[in-house]
Amino acid sequence: MTGKLEGKVALVSGSGRGIGRSIALKLASEGAKLVINDLDQEPADETIALIREMGGQAVACVGNVTHSDFAERFVGTAIQEFKGLDIIINNAGYTWDNVIQKMTDEQWYAILDCHLTAPFRILRAAQPVIKALSKAEMDAGQRVMRKVVNISSVAGLFGNAGQTNYSTAKAGITGLTMTLAKEWGRMNVNVNCVAFGLIKTRLTNSTAAGETAHIEGRDIKVGVNPGLMAAMEQTIPLGRGGTPDEAAGAVYLFCQPESDYISGQTLMCTGGLTGV
Repeated sequence: MTGKLEGKVALVSGSGRGIGRSIALKLASEGAKLVINDLDQEPADETIALIREMGGQAVACVGNVTHSDFAERFVGTAIQEFKGLDIIINNAGYTWDNVIQKMTDEQWYAILDCHLTAPFRILRAAQPVIKALSKAEMDAGQRVMRKVVNISSVAGLFGNAGQTNYSTAKAGITGLTMTLAKEWGRMNVNVNCVAFGLIKTRLTNSTAAGETAHIEGRDIKVGVNPGLMAAMEQTIPLGRGGTPDEAAGAVYLFCQPESDYISGQTLMCTGGLTGV
């Protein structure tokens, strides 16, 4: 590994499993110190153990990203434990699908709160910290670049039937990305977005497995019909869904120094799929 992120402090929401865990492991492998988040303690601890096995440093901030006190705790953990904040990855999320005439207000707001309001709150909480750090560095004649990577989806770029809530939230995150790229540029912060296509995680496993996600007292079914999954993969030029490690690689592109002059952009990580 290159150690390109040596000493950097990174927040990764939803990093107890799946894509988030792969992102955290990738950043740690390049030298970053991690604040790991999950709804549950056990998966967060598992990710931390993997990071420590490779000689890295990580701590947990367990909790629901939609809770009003979470953002301050998340940012505060980075400052308290590692005395800095350099990278923010807004990754936490899930889907709760329905066609619009059957979608309840509860479904609508649950997904918007997770995928759009939570990243907004985390970034709002981080702003005073980043501003103070940046000012001190500039006063000392230093230019230290910081990175924000928000996670969107091809559903947010092109829409997806049955996902009014999710598509709307993911479209919103691209607007948030472009706006903060303009607001935070003078603080030497790159703000970018990665829009994933089909990435294989437990959320896309076969529905026959009967998996659920337990969120706020609700057991939400996760998974994709095997026939639909096969049809989806046929539309991808590379002929397959991506892996969490491949998804993490796309995020890492925006975290390394080579991306220091790239901001306000959305990168599609889709295996060549350019529309839905």
